[in-house]
Amino acid sequence: MAENSLFPVADGPDSALQAIVSEVKALAPQWALLDPQLVAAASRAWSANTVRAFLSDLRLWDLWCRRSHVQTGAATAQTVAGYVRALSGEDISTEAARATGARSAATIARYLVHIGWAYRMAGREDPTAAPLVRLELKAARKAVGVRQTQARAIRFKGDVTDLDGPAAGVSLTALIKACRKDMLGARDEALLRVAYDTGCRRSELVAIDFTHIDGPDEEGAGTLLIPKSKTDREGQGAHAYLSPATMRAIDRWRDRGGISKGPLFRRVETYFDGSVRSVGQGALHPGTIGIIYKRLVRQAFEKNLLGAMGEKEVERWVAAVSSHSIRVGVAQDNFAAGESLPAIMQAYRWRDPNTVMRYGAKLAAKSGSSARLAKRFAAE
Repeated sequence: MAENSLFPVADGPDSALQAIVSEVKALAPQWALLDPQLVAAASRAWSANTVRAFLSDLRLWDLWCRRSHVQTGAATAQTVAGYVRALSGEDISTEAARATGARSAATIARYLVHIGWAYRMAGREDPTAAPLVRLELKAARKAVGVRQTQARAIRFKGDVTDLDGPAAGVSLTALIKACRKDMLGARDEALLRVAYDTGCRRSELVAIDFTHIDGPDEEGAGTLLIPKSKTDREGQGAHAYLSPATMRAIDRWRDRGGISKGPLFRRVETYFDGSVRSVGQGALHPGTIGIIYKRLVRQAFEKNLLGAMGEKEVERWVAAVSSHSIRVGVAQDNFAAGESLPAIMQAYRWRDPNTVMRYGAKLAAKSGSSARLAKRFAAE
């Protein structure tokens, strides 16, 4: 079964434009775009992930309107306000509200941004800009809280305080050991090691081409060119370090997969019994990265690589793991190693210091002054 089969999403500026036009036209008077250039510019300016989120959010909004017996193009601020109350769980008085799942404050805010863009593109008054909606969003933030759920960190040796000690629990070390010994395992190990060395986001991982890798040098290390990233839309590019172990893993994957050009990380198709059938020609879809990490956590548990961890705890881990987990783990390991915030931001291409500090907050609580004082008196 192909790993990409769950994500049949067409990429490229032309397909993005067609998809956006289709959704926006449904809102426009007489199904005619008043400013086609605005829609075309958005399709070129937005990333593929933004386009996907925009389309998905509009379809959910259309579903809300239909359940509320409102024509989407004629929706008002009151329609949006009801949607916000339902999304925050503050209102379950209607069938439409009860059928709407609760969302985080950040997700609700994103929905409103995309809905507002759609109406402006369609040449209609933006119903999300009304004071009523702004106040409902503020109330939703109070109701559900603004703290975002953070992906569970996958650190190199797990949640340990001694970086020189043995690995414990779910860790990159355990996941690497859990990789199979065949072609699929070679791909998985290379993916894990590149993700950790570079701190790449999922979109950056799947965009890696063999031409982006330089090396090895006399020590066996290499570098990765990252032509474009979430924080580098203009494509100035950045370079990341690849350790000798990672370069060797890349070579093993290349040899096992029989590939020497094109996308580095590709789907590996398997038969129903799990045996490898073939390697795909195209790059992995970004959505498969988190699925691979979750599968490897389960494999590590099945191979007794997670110590005394029970099945329920493993399932909680799997539920909390995402494609961002290794990037979070890299940040925490850097903090634990004493690296400075500016150095971490520069090395792993972070633009917002608050994001990095949030990743290190839990680690800081365990190693800060209060923790040291508590441990001191606990020993008395």
